[in-house]
Amino acid sequence: MNTPRVPERALSGGRRSATATETELPYSARELLLKTWPGRLFIISAALKLVVALLRLAGDLPLVSILSSAATIGLVISVSVFVWRLFVLMRQQLLWRVRRKLILSYIFIGVVPSLLIVIFFLLGGLLIFMNVSAYLFKDGYDAALNNLKAVTSGAAAEISRAPEAAAQSLARTQRNAALLYRGVSLVYVPVEQAVRPPAVPRVTAGGWEHIAAPRSIPAWIKRDGWFGTIAIQLSDGPGQVELVDRAVAPVVLGGTLAGHVVGDLPIADEMIQKLQFDTGVRAGTAAVVIEQQNGPVTTISRNANGDAGGGGWSTLYRKSVIFLDYWDWDTGKTHRASLGLTYRPSDLYRRLSDAQQIAFREIPFGVLAIILLLIIAGLFFIIEMVALSMGLALARSITSAIHELFMGTERVRHGDFAHRINVQSNDQLGELAGSFNQMTGSIEGLLQTAAEKKRLEEELRIARAIQMSLLPRGPLDVPGLAITALCVPAREVGGDYYDFFRLSEDRLGILIADVSGKGTSAALYMAELKGLVLALSQRYESPRDLLIEVNRIISEHLDSRSFITITYAVIDLQAGTMTFCRAGHTPLIFLPGPSSKRPLAQVLTPNGMVLGLRIDGAADKFAALLEQERVELSPGDVIVLYTDGITEAMNPNSDLFGESRLSRIVEEHGHLESDELRERIMREIEAFVGSADQHDDMTMILLKVDQPLEATKRIAV
Repeated sequence: MNTPRVPERALSGGRRSATATETELPYSARELLLKTWPGRLFIISAALKLVVALLRLAGDLPLVSILSSAATIGLVISVSVFVWRLFVLMRQQLLWRVRRKLILSYIFIGVVPSLLIVIFFLLGGLLIFMNVSAYLFKDGYDAALNNLKAVTSGAAAEISRAPEAAAQSLARTQRNAALLYRGVSLVYVPVEQAVRPPAVPRVTAGGWEHIAAPRSIPAWIKRDGWFGTIAIQLSDGPGQVELVDRAVAPVVLGGTLAGHVVGDLPIADEMIQKLQFDTGVRAGTAAVVIEQQNGPVTTISRNANGDAGGGGWSTLYRKSVIFLDYWDWDTGKTHRASLGLTYRPSDLYRRLSDAQQIAFREIPFGVLAIILLLIIAGLFFIIEMVALSMGLALARSITSAIHELFMGTERVRHGDFAHRINVQSNDQLGELAGSFNQMTGSIEGLLQTAAEKKRLEEELRIARAIQMSLLPRGPLDVPGLAITALCVPAREVGGDYYDFFRLSEDRLGILIADVSGKGTSAALYMAELKGLVLALSQRYESPRDLLIEVNRIISEHLDSRSFITITYAVIDLQAGTMTFCRAGHTPLIFLPGPSSKRPLAQVLTPNGMVLGLRIDGAADKFAALLEQERVELSPGDVIVLYTDGITEAMNPNSDLFGESRLSRIVEEHGHLESDELRERIMREIEAFVGSADQHDDMTMILLKVDQPLEATKRIAV
């Protein structure tokens, strides 16, 4: 049958087709390096760089810097040319289709600017809210610290005026301050000296629940006092810290420094709530860095109670951070602490907008600004939706021709080669439609041939999948026994077959067979054999009895030109034995374990005739010749069952792999695990065969005894 010739214009047209334009590259990687000047320049520059590196190992030689600079310039030029060519190629690949051009144009003109505007305003609002929240909190925090300084200075002044009433003055000052800050605590610390005119004892006021009141003033505190923030470690557990506002005011009696008044205000829950009430911002997690006495710098964090968490898209607009300076009370060193903040944008905006005492018809100016902003956002959204609709309509009008081409290809794919596309334009799409009309008249025969080939391939694929499903799937878990197998058909389907099946709790059946011939007929006989063996294995415990019955049944249905070779074995896990029969099949290789007196591989060949011969007296002859043998199994024993595709594998010189070579491999590598031994055998076969084709199915079963089988009670398949 002559295949109709496709016209040259139908295959190429006046221009390259879409598929060729989008998939074909002008150069391969090798050609790009060897046949273009940028590639050659890149190779020369890279080699020159390598030479420079070797020369620098020998020392600082002259001209090395010049060579290195020249190589660098060459690499930059070649890589730049490669990048530019890649950009041009990607642009051609991406923008050749009309639909992609329209989509990219709309994205860059409409969508990207809109997204950038939205992102800009979101980030701007985020920065504004973060800065405003930090400013408000810092302002309230500084106000509390200044108030603490004022309270401490006032207490020091009262003690200086009336030292005999120091306890009453300090207590009265603490009570008044506690009306504003409930956690405030005061202590008067006298100066350590021999003469104290007049002497005032140490006095405390307040709870001092956060830390013990100081008994001395560190040397770094100046005479005129100090105020700031310190960090104290809590006793709740390791890694807990609390920030405390502290102020120190001097007490002077008779021109002499008599002591100091120390005031503490912990930044705890009550203080955090007051700051939130005053500023609208709540302090959360504090992270500080404290220098340990006998260790490295350790980061310690504290989570304030009621720290706002949660998730969602709005979480970003509810959190901020502020950095505060704090002092080490013992050394006077300054450190930096970060304090997490949480806020509500609506509360911050309300506090800011309340400063504007302007209203329109009883609507505050801030609310009017928000309404105006929402109106503008709504207009922006409407305009964007209109632009999107117009872009989609334009894209639809231009791509209608592409849709016609698609529908035409669908009609051709379903076998309608008489379909033609109306050429409505004289552009790229019109020429593509004309090329399509020419191709549809000449490819029918080619498609019919391809469809027939595809149908046959699909049938063979399904047959192979069905055949593979008949073989055991999944790992076989047998206590004390490692079993592995493989089956490699020479064609899509083959006639080799192996199986494992449980006969009882202590008995396991193992079967390997080879149906004469190859292809679908051998696969069908293999499936019939599987059904017979599975059905009869529950009735016949002896391998010999089972094979006699299988031969009697299958010989009535098997083609006269076909036969089956089979080896069937039954492993008794309780007794530690293997009983088997060989009906015309390849020998069985048995390698005793290390405890055996004969650690050489043995080829076991009990008599037996092939199954399925349809000649007079074949059944009686089969039963008379079939022998059954038993092998005692011990740890380390290796048993190999295989088909003739293993030993008859041929190299290009038609030499056979042979049983002796297989036995030698088993002897040399029998100590390996069953999976590793299988891979070793297959690698040896592949190395022996070389480039020769596989002419027969290859199937193999490997059994290795890992422990005494008498100790096993059950098997799991």
